Amino acid sequence: MKKSVYLLSGLAAFALLGGCGWFKGNSSKRENIAQPKVLVELAPTLVVKEAWSRSLGKGAARSGIRVAPALHDGKLYSAGVDGEVSAIDAASGKVLWNRDVKLKLAGGPGVGDGLLVVGSMDGELLALDAANGTERWRTRVLAEVVSAPAVDRNVVYVRTNDGRVYALDANDGKQRWVNDRGTVPLLSLRGNASPRVAGDLLVNATDAGKVVALRVSDGAPAWEQAIVSAEGRTEVERLSDIDGDLKIDDDVIYAAAYHGQVVALSLASGRLLWNRALSSYTNVEVSASQVYAVDDQSQVWALDRTSGASMWKQDALQHRWLSGPAVQGDYLVVGDLEGYVHWLAIADGKEVARERLSKQAIRATPIVLGDTVYVVDVDGELGAYRAQL
Repeated sequence: MKKSVYLLSGLAAFALLGGCGWFKGNSSKRENIAQPKVLVELAPTLVVKEAWSRSLGKGAARSGIRVAPALHDGKLYSAGVDGEVSAIDAASGKVLWNRDVKLKLAGGPGVGDGLLVVGSMDGELLALDAANGTERWRTRVLAEVVSAPAVDRNVVYVRTNDGRVYALDANDGKQRWVNDRGTVPLLSLRGNASPRVAGDLLVNATDAGKVVALRVSDGAPAWEQAIVSAEGRTEVERLSDIDGDLKIDDDVIYAAAYHGQVVALSLASGRLLWNRALSSYTNVEVSASQVYAVDDQSQVWALDRTSGASMWKQDALQHRWLSGPAVQGDYLVVGDLEGYVHWLAIADGKEVARERLSKQAIRATPIVLGDTVYVVDVDGELGAYRAQL
């Protein structure tokens, strides 16, 4: 069985997980972990204020995964590892409904077609009515689900921790097809990228450092592209996961891999458009002219969208174990390991605002809706911040 490692900081610190179990705690060898840079006093040039905050149960807790709410039709849908699933009005923070599904959740939520779908550490998939939380169906797959399912055109697509990809009927959860051709390394980072539907293709990222496009009709491969070659003397040195969610924009796929590269690929063919050597464990983000990535030292990079050339690098947050980046207008938003939320100018990477949600790590990528950013920490504290853009 594949084993997972939980990335703590840079290249040096990992805590091994037996099989698909829970993260049992931080590394006992703390002296080997690079210390996060101390935050300097900031004179903000962007006005940001907290709109509301509330607790969402236990959040990701010590599961080692980046559980994030899903935003759909003005509502935030959340799922914690303790089994608490909620729908929240995004504008006010009011809880619309709440349900304890009594499962150890790890994947989700995925929302679409009136469904909210979550996956468990035991391989159970549960679909709820997004309007009221009523159970619609449940089914089992062969391994743990640690990424959000995708729901599109009456089909639910699920990636499991053993590399399989399933297509299930959204009405009853019955299997339409399964692709089990994925290569699963002996050791990988804790987490999986979520599958992405793009027209007639389902784009998936693997623990072996490949981006794979499957036909949504039958799950057959359309193309695949490796963006990292696993090299090194040890299993840890050969880690090559794509754990951050893929970004698809204007028929181009942007992806980043640990011990690998940031790449731009043609959606139609998988052809490599450009690549830049950069090791990352989070998603990439794009604006009109740039691609943004956080490397494994928590340095934030801006790359030219057409060539991958470096535009700027921000190292003031080094070793602060940043979340993935999110674009909000002319700013980039990231969370850190001490519960701080940082706004950087996309023009030059300069930090322009900072707020603190809590004292717990923010691992999930912030969610942006207009002038509001939603962030959640590992203990399930959710905050909404409004910026005067």
